[in-house]
Amino acid sequence: MNRTADRLDMVNRLVGSIVRWAALIMVLTQFAIVLLRYVFSISFVAVNESVLYLHSALFMLGAGYTLLVDGHVRVDIFYAKANARWQAAIDLFGHVFLLIPSMSLLLYWSWPSVRNAWAILEGPISVGGIPASFLLKSLIPAFCVLLLIQSLACLMRNIARLQERQS
Repeated sequence: MNRTADRLDMVNRLVGSIVRWAALIMVLTQFAIVLLRYVFSISFVAVNESVLYLHSALFMLGAGYTLLVDGHVRVDIFYAKANARWQAAIDLFGHVFLLIPSMSLLLYWSWPSVRNAWAILEGPISVGGIPASFLLKSLIPAFCVLLLIQSLACLMRNIARLQERQS
């Protein structure tokens, strides 16, 4: 089971290693926007929108990697003081009853909007912006799928951890 979880982890490790560059590109783009606007009095809507696209990609595609490295916010009222078995049980509950159902519902309810955006190749958010809103909307199902993949990997590890303690 751990070997399968490791294979699932590889998906988010790969995506995380690529998406992390969005942070640097986003900062450099924002710096260029400020420089162009306040030094040269030039502004481009598409360049401004690119920061929104990069920010969205960074957080939506990086969520699975963040779960992989246990970087999400956790309420540690009970969890911090619990032993490894209880932590695994709490994580198992969270994945089965909270994360997997919510990501499945979000995927289900967002899919028609994403499909329609692709069908018409939905254009820019603003006049003169990036003519690819359909790509921005596609981040929603990608977010859901990456979190579901990572949740399955975490679920397998928690089940294995619970089985280890019982034997």
